[in-house]
Amino acid sequence: MSIFLYKLSRLAFRRRWAMVGFWVVLLVAGGVGAATLSGPTVNTLSIPGTESQAAQDLLAERFPQSSTDGASARIVFESPAGTTLTDPAIRQSVSDLVSALGKDPEVAAVSDPYASGGVSPTGTIGYMQVSYTADSMDLPDSSKELLESAVHDAADSGLAVDVAGNVLMESSAESMGEVIGVAIAAVVLTVTFGSLVAAGLPLISALIGIGIAICTITIATGFIELGSSTTVLAMMLGLAVAIDYSLFIVSRYRSELRDGHDPEIAAGRAAGTAGSAVVFAGLTVLIALAGLFVVNIPFLTSMGLAAAFAVAVAVVISLTLLPATLGFAGSRVMSRSDRRLLASGGELTHRKQSEGAGSRWAKFVIRRRVPVLLASVLGLGLLAIPTFGINLSLASPPVPDTTAARATDRLSEGFGAGFSGPLMVVVDVADAADPAAALSGAQEKLGALPDVAAVTPPALNQAGDTAVVTVVPSSGPETEATKALVADIREVAGSLTDETGATMSVTGQTALTIDVSDRLADALVPYLALVVGLAFILLMLVFRSILVPLKATLGFLLSIGATFGVLVAIFQWGWFAGILGIEGQTGSVVAMLPIFMIGIVFGLAMDYQVFLVTRMREAFVHGDGPDEAVVKGFDQGARVVTAAALIMIAVFAGFIFGGDAFIMQIGLGLSFAVLFDAFVIRMTVVPAVMSLLGSRAWWFPSWLDRLVPNVDVEGEQLTALLEIRRNPVNPRATSCRCDPDTVDR
Repeated sequence: MSIFLYKLSRLAFRRRWAMVGFWVVLLVAGGVGAATLSGPTVNTLSIPGTESQAAQDLLAERFPQSSTDGASARIVFESPAGTTLTDPAIRQSVSDLVSALGKDPEVAAVSDPYASGGVSPTGTIGYMQVSYTADSMDLPDSSKELLESAVHDAADSGLAVDVAGNVLMESSAESMGEVIGVAIAAVVLTVTFGSLVAAGLPLISALIGIGIAICTITIATGFIELGSSTTVLAMMLGLAVAIDYSLFIVSRYRSELRDGHDPEIAAGRAAGTAGSAVVFAGLTVLIALAGLFVVNIPFLTSMGLAAAFAVAVAVVISLTLLPATLGFAGSRVMSRSDRRLLASGGELTHRKQSEGAGSRWAKFVIRRRVPVLLASVLGLGLLAIPTFGINLSLASPPVPDTTAARATDRLSEGFGAGFSGPLMVVVDVADAADPAAALSGAQEKLGALPDVAAVTPPALNQAGDTAVVTVVPSSGPETEATKALVADIREVAGSLTDETGATMSVTGQTALTIDVSDRLADALVPYLALVVGLAFILLMLVFRSILVPLKATLGFLLSIGATFGVLVAIFQWGWFAGILGIEGQTGSVVAMLPIFMIGIVFGLAMDYQVFLVTRMREAFVHGDGPDEAVVKGFDQGARVVTAAALIMIAVFAGFIFGGDAFIMQIGLGLSFAVLFDAFVIRMTVVPAVMSLLGSRAWWFPSWLDRLVPNVDVEGEQLTALLEIRRNPVNPRATSCRCDPDTVDR
């Protein structure tokens, strides 16, 4: 592989105008396609094979006005002090509100609170449910304006009125977080390289790559359904890894220039060594993201594949466009002092350099390897403790001091905690001998269950073969009692079928959350087996070792556990909620976050493992002792890995402020995951463990060594091949089986 990448990079370097032109044309074409072929994104969640999804599909077919996919509004009102909703004047105001909303041609149904049980026992708080024919994204502005006008008129009559639901939900404001993240990345690159040109090349390559990826994903929305968060997540990951991959190659290019190679040869050698590490690091991320298909949740699969595509583009860009831009930059990627020395005829390889901070840190860790290792493991273990109390949910609490939050609070006050998470029970009476008796029996069975606060009368569709019964739990939607109620409803459904021939199934947000949690729990083990197993094999090929991939996997488990612990402390317990601006929005972690984080963090963790440990192996295979190889490899890679980690943290942190709960939580989670993995696991635990293992770290059974291919990620064959060309009788190169005359073809 190293020889192929060497040739590819030199070709891109020599044909730089053609290569840059190709990528620019691709970007422009993608932009035109995105502007003309894109379609709408969706916010609905589909979970094939679950009862809640089957119930939603049945509703969409037979009872579309009750489907949970459409736009809806729940209008909550409270009578003035000293009055009740049954007072004639107040009742007239509520009736006028119902009548005004019913005039909207986009409204499918408006419930009458007096006829549907929408008045609290105290008679002071009530609500009405408004269902629309279109979803919230396609609802015309006239419908929203009519709703706002009707609510305003009701408020003028003395009612306190608030609205919950997705009708008046505005699109998230554009956040400057991504721009700030890129700006911080530019500063880190400039400080790391001491050259604006060297700092600019990774950014330019990354922005072109992410532009092409996002345009392609946007085009795909015109042909397939993609979630609204798919593009944001692909941008987040694609931008971070693109900058990091380019950073590693530019850093190696500068190192090759210091060794006296001309720019074209330096670009080829950089791609043959650091580029090989980029390929395998990218493959681990691709495996982790594409492996999400085993969960069998289309929403997650599409997000994983889109993000994987963005990462793949980042890898290809770093191996083709970046060498081309290096052709334009030449030696200007060096710092000013290095360029002055080269101009005066000096040799950078002979410059006396003091011991670097990376070397000093590695030596400190090796001297104190046991206490350092114990402190790191115990620290991450303590941070992971909150993970055992994680509470997962699909719903996000409303933002405080908004009309949605006030509506939710009033409903809980008037009807109980369970009213914010009602269960939608779908009764199919198409095969029932006596549909009326079946519906009566369903209502009776539901009302007899424990933890039920209210059961609404069945609402039949026009065909009379399907009815919807709303069950209001006594407990809140996140409680174990409500989860048990869902299980009880599904249990009594069987007896209803036996007695009447009717079928009964439960759906709604709470039931969806339970089904998602069960699906994710069932998929976790096969997902981990797939991702970790394939990545372990890949790392075994890269390092030709058993213990190094095992250590990498165990380190990942520590960092992901600590990351989940931090997420629980912030989003569930409310720590630092004020600083992050999420007061009142805490209480749970987004249900899909754990398995998604596992895939992404595993891929990113292996990035740093590959980039750092390959330099250690490179030193070891060239004759250095175990500890010396750790120090030398760490010294060569630590500065760049530090910069890469800071860039990733900056990019991910840019998505914390603004956006929906899932993107916010995953942005914060990835920031902490990179922090823990790069600075605690890879920078501390790895050198300590490598020193403890000594030469045993590189043990590889001889029989396995003969079976697996040699991918030569360190570029050993490339180095030997180039050495043959320079000195054909050099015995160091005799192990290379390649023809030296083909290296430039």
